[in-house]
Amino acid sequence: MPDGGRVEGGDWRLTALHTPGHCGNHLCFALEGTGVLFSADHVMSWSTSVVSPPDGDMAAYMRSLARLQAREDRMLLPGHGPAITEPAPFLAALAAHRQEREERVVAALDAKGRATAAELVGPVYGPLDPRLVGAAGRSLLSHLIKLEAEGVVRREGETWMPAA
Repeated sequence: MPDGGRVEGGDWRLTALHTPGHCGNHLCFALEGTGVLFSADHVMSWSTSVVSPPDGDMAAYMRSLARLQAREDRMLLPGHGPAITEPAPFLAALAAHRQEREERVVAALDAKGRATAAELVGPVYGPLDPRLVGAAGRSLLSHLIKLEAEGVVRREGETWMPAA
């Protein structure tokens, strides 16, 4: 379904919002006239979404978060977790969390000089349940790819380093 596509019933209409980031074809759906947005996996109430390249794209994820922040919905209904009844502060905190994580990636890479994404997981995330290390590494890689596009870091094969 394209961005802006609609699904309608008797007295309701859902409008699709293309919100890439978690994955390239991700959609949220607005229940028109209600201020309710079905946020699916883009915004979950219990955890942050994994953004796993190549289909996941952190830059697109951040743009999609900003798109939702501009909407001023009154409630988000995620695919996982309870309803988010105060979306504005929740979305702001989620964007700030991602920005802080990105700053930690840059600081860890500056401290190490050169590292693979896997070598940065510990310094960036701290102690993790071993079951989460792989997903954390994928999101961290997505941050590195975003930072590379912005000229902040560069890579040689699997090794990353500050651009300067």
